[in-house]
Amino acid sequence: MKLRTGITLVAILAATTVTSAFAQGSGADTFKSKCAMCHGADGLATGPAGKAMQVPAFNSPAAAKATTAEMIAITTTGKGKMPAYTGKLTDAQIKDVVAYIKTLQK
Repeated sequence: MKLRTGITLVAILAATTVTSAFAQGSGADTFKSKCAMCHGADGLATGPAGKAMQVPAFNSPAAAKATTAEMIAITTTGKGKMPAYTGKLTDAQIKDVVAYIKTLQK
């Protein structure tokens, strides 16, 4: 019985790791194609577009304290000069890109 439990735990861990890695990979791809032009590849918004539009860096105090739900809402509905991505990205893509953005804040 212990062997079966161990195999089950390994299978669950593997599935979680693969799903997490896929989400981060697809989130990174979406970020590069839809977000990096303004937010910068590193999320610091130091490029010409980021500076011109006064895009806050993801490591700014305001961005760092935003919850995942708040970031999803901002991405979905837009904020300030940032356009809404409803209809441009799926809900899953938005969640993945926000998860990727959270890795840039660390």
